[in-house]
Amino acid sequence: MDHLFTAIIQGIIEGLTEFLPVSSTGHLILSGALLGFTGEKADTFEIIIQLGAILAIVVIYWRRIFDLLGLVRLKPAADEALREGQKADKLNLIHIGLACLPAMLLGLTLHSLIKTYLFSPYTVLIGLVLGGAFMLLGEKRQAAVKVEGIDQLSYKQAFIIGLYQCLALWPGFSRSGATIAGGLLTGINYRAATNFSFLIAVPMMVAATGYELLKSYQTLTAADAAFFATGFITAFVVALLAVMTFLKLLERLKLAPFAYYRFALAFVFLTYLLVTATN
Repeated sequence: MDHLFTAIIQGIIEGLTEFLPVSSTGHLILSGALLGFTGEKADTFEIIIQLGAILAIVVIYWRRIFDLLGLVRLKPAADEALREGQKADKLNLIHIGLACLPAMLLGLTLHSLIKTYLFSPYTVLIGLVLGGAFMLLGEKRQAAVKVEGIDQLSYKQAFIIGLYQCLALWPGFSRSGATIAGGLLTGINYRAATNFSFLIAVPMMVAATGYELLKSYQTLTAADAAFFATGFITAFVVALLAVMTFLKLLERLKLAPFAYYRFALAFVFLTYLLVTATN
């Protein structure tokens, strides 16, 4: 029972935080430390539940994704989440590629260094604070809005957002926080920046989880099937609800509340680490 409880807790955390600007990796590292769930099995489990979160985005944005792949032709306002787009055929795979390329190349180059030196509770706390500060900067220094809908995005803006996405290679910084705030600094409105952030999450996360899974698939056993399936399904359902809720609340909430949450979480967990270190 405790075994499945851990799967449910981690699945909920993944689903809630993967696409919100609070850093899912940071939360899973911190919660894993609290639950005593670390090591190779924990690393593989995190990959599996990330795939559940990815599936949620595919379900929500399936029309747009199929349109990008040339499988369907999306009409304006066909997708509720992308209703602001005026030209349903402008966004294409070049935008997606330009936004993903910088972080993919840098991630592959620095992968071993990141895994060795940055995947610890203390480095996550630094990432939470720095990411929160960048999100506040994005709101305060938001450029004049030139892009009201995702289909108005230029190749240059897509690439610049991709550069900002590189900041999320530091665990705790948050990929969605970096790309949404970067979009604001680039002159894109909240909803368009968020939609684009979620769309580029699919190839980014598929590439990252696929790479990690190839390295750690040996840890998968039939005995752990129920454990991994529980985490996967939990992450999928929670991510589906979290993203749909976030899209509805975005215009009212902005990024600031998430930034302040990150600061509070960093303070609370730092206090916990310092107290436990002295006992």
